Amino acid sequence: MRNVDYKRARHFEVDLSAFRNVLEIDQERMIARVEPLVNMGQISRVTVPMNLSLAVVAELDDLTVGGLINGYGIEGSSHKYGLFSDTVVAYEIVLADGTLVRATRDNEYSDLFHAIPWSQGTLGLLVAAEIKLIPVKEYMKLTYKPVVGNLKDLAQGYIDSFAPRDGDQDNDEKVPDFVETMIYTSTQAVCMTGRYASKEEAKKKGNKINSVGWWFKPWFYQHAQTALKKGEFVEYIPTREYYHRHTRCLYWEGKLILPFADQFWFRYLFGWLMPPKVSLLKATQGEAIRNYYHEMHVIQDMLVPLYKVGDALEWVHREMEVYPIWLCPHKLFKLPVKTMIYPEPGFELHRRQGDTQTAQMYTDVGVYYAPGPVLRGEEFDGAGAVRAMEDWLIENHGFQPQYAVSELSEKSFWRMFDAGLYEQCRRKYGAVGTFMSVYYKSKKGRKTEKEVQEAEQAHLETAYAEVDQPAD
Repeated sequence: MRNVDYKRARHFEVDLSAFRNVLEIDQERMIARVEPLVNMGQISRVTVPMNLSLAVVAELDDLTVGGLINGYGIEGSSHKYGLFSDTVVAYEIVLADGTLVRATRDNEYSDLFHAIPWSQGTLGLLVAAEIKLIPVKEYMKLTYKPVVGNLKDLAQGYIDSFAPRDGDQDNDEKVPDFVETMIYTSTQAVCMTGRYASKEEAKKKGNKINSVGWWFKPWFYQHAQTALKKGEFVEYIPTREYYHRHTRCLYWEGKLILPFADQFWFRYLFGWLMPPKVSLLKATQGEAIRNYYHEMHVIQDMLVPLYKVGDALEWVHREMEVYPIWLCPHKLFKLPVKTMIYPEPGFELHRRQGDTQTAQMYTDVGVYYAPGPVLRGEEFDGAGAVRAMEDWLIENHGFQPQYAVSELSEKSFWRMFDAGLYEQCRRKYGAVGTFMSVYYKSKKGRKTEKEVQEAEQAHLETAYAEVDQPAD
């Protein structure tokens, strides 16, 4: 994952460590007002007993509201609600001059509201957010459906699991509440679709309840894989345990961190220790280990248009050969302004499966593990593979979440993302010179304060030159 060397490139620090409170659950407005260090485990512990939930609950317990807003966040419900930031109703932001403002989609700070997602905290300090709540039930009725065939067949099976072919994408009767697919090999996948269910339904005679959250239970990805042998099956999982189903094994990264941790004896005796804290793993990684991971290991998400998911799978197989692969769809909304990430122009004219008039359907292709060549002891150029992936994303109107290692040059970064609104807000709200730009914050490698300041000064001079030019 991306290192935190950017923290060394600033001479002041604002301590936000106390901002970890759920401030209010407003059941009338169906809004949760929370501070940025509130994590997903904390918010789901508060809301689920009230039969409420955030519209998008990212899977891992430790992911924070601030990170999911300023970076990106996705979950199996994103095919309905979009990315995590799409479910935010208001941001409370401290600007560079110390002013506290509340930004919504239709007040005087609407430009800031649309510019905050993906900005990595470079426009101001997020101190609270109001986030949409939805009503939920006690259980998730989950259907596991195996799919076999080539990668294009697996991609189509995934698309068909949640996107009606008649284009009726906003019909709750036809579209499940939750969706994810795991590709285990180039010919095998399991598609999972979930619908909320009451405890009365779950406890009816003949229904199977599986409490996947117990420490001794098989890891979720391995449990789902059993569908390849036993065929399609259905079970009921307690809602909160379903939300955090990938937490104990960090998807399947746990297998690399502790290769024996999926064994029954370890799960039974020590499973309660899992997972290790991601923040601890990052903090204790030395330079040599970090470089080894950069070269021998892949943690990347590729956000691609849904109709290109088959092409993306073939590309990953050819260039990285990483399995399992995680697939999760999300809406990318057509907004009144062009934000850092945006749908393909004119997508609505094509009426492709999964798209609506207001949003293009995208898919997160999650590539997390050691590549095939590394596992076989062959040579693998990790940095070269990431550069090739970034080029492929730019060519195919895809996006790379910046929590991961990026090899993008500044020019390529702004070919992938749109700079217009972001740069406008940087200047308007005085962020230049106080907060480093999103590119420098995301850039791989060590950064010095001097390097960042020189880059920003050049940027400032360019910006003022553009502003001062006389009109033709």
